[in-house]
Amino acid sequence: MDSTAQTIEQRPPLVKLWPPSQSTRLMLVERMTKNLTTPSIFSRKYGLLTKEEAKEDAKQIEEVAFAAADQNYKNEPDGDGSSAVQIYAKESSKLMLEVIKRGPRMKDGELKSSDKSVAACDTVFDISGSQRAFIEAEEAEDLLKPLREPGNLYTKICFSNRSFGINAACVAAPILSSIKDQLTEIDLSDFIAGRPEADALDVMNIFSSALEGCQLHYLNLSNNALGEKGVKAFGALLKSQHNLEELYLINDGISEEAARALCELIPSTDKLKILHFHNNMTGDEGAVAISEIVKHSRALEDFRCSSTRIGAEGGIALAEALATCSHMKKLDLRDNMFGVEAGVALVKALSLFADLTEVYLSYLNLEDEGAEALANALKESAPSLEILEMAGNDITAKAASSLAACVSSKQFLTKLSLAENELKDEGAILIGKALEEGHDQLNEVDLSTNKIRRAGARLLAQAVLNKPGFKLLNIDGNFISDEGIDELKEILKSSPGILCPLDENDPEGEDLDEDVEENDVELEGELESKLKDLNI
Repeated sequence: MDSTAQTIEQRPPLVKLWPPSQSTRLMLVERMTKNLTTPSIFSRKYGLLTKEEAKEDAKQIEEVAFAAADQNYKNEPDGDGSSAVQIYAKESSKLMLEVIKRGPRMKDGELKSSDKSVAACDTVFDISGSQRAFIEAEEAEDLLKPLREPGNLYTKICFSNRSFGINAACVAAPILSSIKDQLTEIDLSDFIAGRPEADALDVMNIFSSALEGCQLHYLNLSNNALGEKGVKAFGALLKSQHNLEELYLINDGISEEAARALCELIPSTDKLKILHFHNNMTGDEGAVAISEIVKHSRALEDFRCSSTRIGAEGGIALAEALATCSHMKKLDLRDNMFGVEAGVALVKALSLFADLTEVYLSYLNLEDEGAEALANALKESAPSLEILEMAGNDITAKAASSLAACVSSKQFLTKLSLAENELKDEGAILIGKALEEGHDQLNEVDLSTNKIRRAGARLLAQAVLNKPGFKLLNIDGNFISDEGIDELKEILKSSPGILCPLDENDPEGEDLDEDVEENDVELEGELESKLKDLNI
């Protein structure tokens, strides 16, 4: 046999990425249907599709995208199908955006899409786009003229990024009072910046009194350093709210006392779907008060209580309250001091969240016990989970099997972050193995700063290599040797942009806890028994 024949025989078989299986195609239709029926900034402008209409559109989009990609594949029969996969994804995204912008189909007597866009512009009054500046009486008179016009249709106002003084507030008050019955959305975030406390409180009282009684769906009071005094200054407005669906109190100095005041002032949260408390100084006692609001918000879908100085006691109270919110889709509790006990307490709530798509549990001091408990709970729930973050929790390889089993079951994952833990090679290899099969939606993996060496890094790179839309692998801050880095670059040479810069990598890094000898073959062999029990 000649050398040419031997070369042909020894060449490894080409892995074909096209065509997708029928289950993959159905999965895409289901995913697009979900996106088309989920409220977003686009749906506010163009309208929200019904589930039936969205499913019909999603099927048509998938069929058109498949036909375009399949034609490309037929023109390149010797390829691996990767270009067809890219066309399939891009065409689906393009067509879905067109459907979103088209909005719901017209029925007899409905406005055309173009007319709806014009109508949307006529209902929103927004002065936040100008340069950040103080507003005094004369400028307020000029800026707010459109609100004085008889028969105006404004339902949404945004005064964010403009700092109102007392005189400007006095100009705004009668105008707002005259249209408050038609208002449904109000954004007063960052509208008293730079004002003395006494003036700021007066301004808040003036706005609150003017707007008292309006029935809002959306209220944003973020970035106003409210504290207890500020919350009480908005008392008249808050007490009259029975239909709130979205409430934002980000970076507002919500202390224990302010949290209690909120709990006492807001009469009803039955319809509340979004509640954001990011970056406050709530603490444990404040969290107990917030948990009372959460407990009575059974429709809650999006809860953010990150960076709020909550410890174990407050974390347990929140966990118990969240167990009443079975419709949760997005949960963000990052950067608190929950600890293991509060982490374990959160298991019951996570087990009930069938619709959860995003969960942020980084920097909660979960350790192995808390991380394993939560991973096991998520494995059995949240089938459509897209984002999972558990960075900075002192997680070691001991918990890696549970994490890997959870990850392997989440086929819709787009982002996974386990950065700043201590998974090492053993944990990284388990996570990499869990990502190998499926996970076609995955676009970002972050296992930076995990004491990972060459073996773990190599397997992670191999795991993400052929994901169609993958964008970023971050394994910086680890202990990958120079040879290992060269190997990574060779593995990813067809997609060089996906590897994050390794500026913080330490090729000679040492594990101070124990003597580590890099022996890739032995390490992977030791993991075989664990991998056999991992359902992927």
